[in-house]
Amino acid sequence: MTETETIAYDVVVLGAGPVGENVADRTRAAGLSTAVVESELVGGECSYWACMPSKALLRPVIARADARRVPGLRQSVQGPLDAAAVLAHRDYYTSHWKDDGQVAWLDGIGADFYRGHGRLTGSRQVTVTGPEGEQHVLSARHAVAVCTGSRAVVPELPGMAEVKPWTSREATSAQAVPGRLVVVGGGVVGVEMATAWQALGSKVTVLVRGKGLLPRMEPFAGELVAEALTEAGADVRTATSVESVTQDGSTVVVMTDRGDRIEADEILFATGRAPRTDDIGLDSVGLEPGSWLPVDDSCRVTGSQWLYAVGDVNRRALLTHQGKYQARIAGAAIAARAAGVPLLESDPWGAHAATADHAAVPQVVFTDPEAASVGLSLAEAEQAGHRVRAVDVDLASVAGAGLYADGYRGRARMIVDLEAEILRGVTFVGPGVGELLHSATIAVAGEVPVDRLWHAVPAYPTVSEVWLRLLEAYRDA
Repeated sequence: MTETETIAYDVVVLGAGPVGENVADRTRAAGLSTAVVESELVGGECSYWACMPSKALLRPVIARADARRVPGLRQSVQGPLDAAAVLAHRDYYTSHWKDDGQVAWLDGIGADFYRGHGRLTGSRQVTVTGPEGEQHVLSARHAVAVCTGSRAVVPELPGMAEVKPWTSREATSAQAVPGRLVVVGGGVVGVEMATAWQALGSKVTVLVRGKGLLPRMEPFAGELVAEALTEAGADVRTATSVESVTQDGSTVVVMTDRGDRIEADEILFATGRAPRTDDIGLDSVGLEPGSWLPVDDSCRVTGSQWLYAVGDVNRRALLTHQGKYQARIAGAAIAARAAGVPLLESDPWGAHAATADHAAVPQVVFTDPEAASVGLSLAEAEQAGHRVRAVDVDLASVAGAGLYADGYRGRARMIVDLEAEILRGVTFVGPGVGELLHSATIAVAGEVPVDRLWHAVPAYPTVSEVWLRLLEAYRDA
């Protein structure tokens, strides 16, 4: 076999993060020969620079915070976290940034793995340039799936080149705790990393251009998280933009539009994501390099019969669990089409349509307190034209919350569609509420009528009894 010989597969998957892995798993299970191409580490952003390392950093933080709210235990956990142990725990969960186990998993499912940079070089064709410059040309009989994910966006500001700012990657993989850290951005990455590094010993300043934190959630979510960050010692400044950054020796100097000068050891920009599609050969198939890729509900690119875009690259829901969900849909759709089976006839359970991306996307923000939501916020539901009512309950009023933690603070909201009598969205904020979210997801995705939810009896005394309180508040309004 020469370097330019074309190797034929049924499916070629570009990108071996959780999304690409799940596409490959489904197509291999259907008996389709599958090649997987990855330029970095098999396992992708989630395994090495996002979900796993961030949650490994945050878990000790949340556990200590919870323990400090429990009588008889709080006195035992007043000391600082062992930062070295936390970082070592994080390193363990990233497999020390080695992907041997993930590569072995690909081999175990019977997929062929190509390490290198893959680019589309024509219809149903991907050319892979390996680490030593070697090339392989792969052709796909049925589908090419683009699963290359997204990257952090860093704004163009004076002084950025010399400062070398952190993005989410550096924030989750840093090997030492910075004495002073400026976090720019109030979204999920910003608030989670502010929570983690403040607890590990950094003096954190959070700069947010908008009115508050977590702007895509109900306003009270950002308010409660901001209160907790401030109480923990962080300096949270809203309606504040960065004008410039400079490097003064080992110090980063930040100037804001309010005229404030802030000195730090590191600065993290958590200011958005862009698709990793700028150098994958989209122009060779008539698409714009660097663009998000619009898709139908089977994740097939609009106007194409063979090109799929799965996960972050299609911009439907930039979350690992939603990307994996899409991958299961796309893999099943590719297999069905390869077998010549009409999707509508083969799809009684919706196995080939990513409908959850429209109205039932769940997300947990692992701060202290946690914020968890699914579906639409009140503002989103009203903008969509639904006639709705927001029903709010103070989580501290639930008996299980008081047992969970002294001084429990939290809030729950459900958005009720007054015409359909179903839930359009649910938001919880408070310690431990992430474990409540799946019940809300089932209610929203399943469009469970409110009068049936009365018969889903929550166990006493648990925090989940908030469901009863929400339904009572709706009835009594």
